[in-house]
Amino acid sequence: MASAKDGNGTPTKRTTLHDLYDLQGQSPWYDNLCRPVTDLLPFIASGVRGVTSNPTIFQKAISSSNAYDDQFKQLISAGKDAENAYWELVIKDIQDACKLFEPIYNQTDGADGYVSVEVSPRLANDTQGTIDAAKWLYKVVNRPNVYIKIPATADCVPSIQEVIANGISVNVTLIFSIARYEAVIDAYLDGLEASGLSDLSRVTSVASFFVSRVDTLIDKMLEKIGAPEALALRGKAAVAQAKLANQLYQKKFSGPRWEALVKKGAKKQRLLWASTSVKNPAYPDTLYVDPLIGPDTVSTMPDQALLAFVDHGTVSRTIDANVSDAEGVYSALEKLGIDWDEVGKQLELEGVDSFKKSFDSLLVSLQEKGNALKAVNL
Repeated sequence: MASAKDGNGTPTKRTTLHDLYDLQGQSPWYDNLCRPVTDLLPFIASGVRGVTSNPTIFQKAISSSNAYDDQFKQLISAGKDAENAYWELVIKDIQDACKLFEPIYNQTDGADGYVSVEVSPRLANDTQGTIDAAKWLYKVVNRPNVYIKIPATADCVPSIQEVIANGISVNVTLIFSIARYEAVIDAYLDGLEASGLSDLSRVTSVASFFVSRVDTLIDKMLEKIGAPEALALRGKAAVAQAKLANQLYQKKFSGPRWEALVKKGAKKQRLLWASTSVKNPAYPDTLYVDPLIGPDTVSTMPDQALLAFVDHGTVSRTIDANVSDAEGVYSALEKLGIDWDEVGKQLELEGVDSFKKSFDSLLVSLQEKGNALKAVNL
C-alpha cells in the first residue's frame, strides 16, 4: 500500500504535530526560514502548517549561507543598494515558502498555511511608515497566504487597524502584556468594522503573544527579591500570563459586537504562542508548548522546541486547565511588586532593539559584500 502524501507530493510522516492539529485544533508552525526553502518539505510532511520569520532569522540565514550569493550578485550588478537587495532576497524566500504552504491554505479555505514576513524594524515607532510598508510588502509578495508582521508597539497599534481595514492579513508580533494584547484585539475589531468589505472571511490575523522572554526577565526580578515565596514563582509567570491572555481572547471574541462581524464572515484573530524555546536549561524543554494547547491557537516553534515536542510532547487540551492557579501566580507576582505593564514595556523595547540590531547588522554585511563585488568588477 502506497504511503500517504501531503499537498506537495512528499510522503507524510505521522508525528505528534499531526495529532496536535487533528485532535486539539492547534496549528504547529515553524519559526525559521532559510535557503533552500525546499528544506521545509520534510517539516510540512511531519505536520508543520505555517512559517514565521523575523529580522534575526533572516540575518542568520543570509549571513551564514552562500545560498543567497548568486541572486545577491545579480541584484548588485543591476545597481540595487544593500537595503533593496535585502528585500528582494527576503521576498523571494517568502514567495517560495508561500507556494509550499498553498495546499494547506487551500485545504483549510484560508484558515491555515501562512508564511509571515515582518516590516522593517526601523519603523516600530512610525505609524504611517508601517502602514505604507505593510501595503507595499503585501503588494510585492502577492500571495494570498502571506501574513504581514507588525509589532504591537503603541505607535503601531493604529497601523494594525488601518492595515486590517485595507483587507491585508496581519501577524501582530512582540506582544508581551495582557493590556497591550487587548489593544491589539480592539485594533483588529476596529479594522474589520472600518473595512467596508462585504465578505470579511479573507482578512485574517494572528496575535503573537511571547512566552519564554517573560520568564527570563521576571525570573531575574524574583532572584533579586530573593525571598522564598519569590523564588518559588520562577518559571511560572509566562505560562500564567498566557493562560489569562486566552481567557481575554474568549471574552473578546464573543457577544453582540463579535456576532455582528461573524455575520459578515469575520474570523477570530487566533492567539499564536511565540518565543517557545526554553532559555533556562533547568526547565523542561516543552515548558512553553505543553501547557498552552487548545483549539484555534497556533504555536510557532524554533528547532529546539519543535524537536523536543515531536520527541516527547504531550498532546492534550491544557490552555484552559488550572486557570485559577494562573490567576494566583499573576496576583502573587503583583503583590511582590512586579508591574506587568512595565515588564511588557521593557520586553517590547528589548524585542524591537534586538530586531533592529539584526536588521542593521545584516545590511552592513550586505553593504560590505556588495562593495567587495563591485571592487572585483572594476
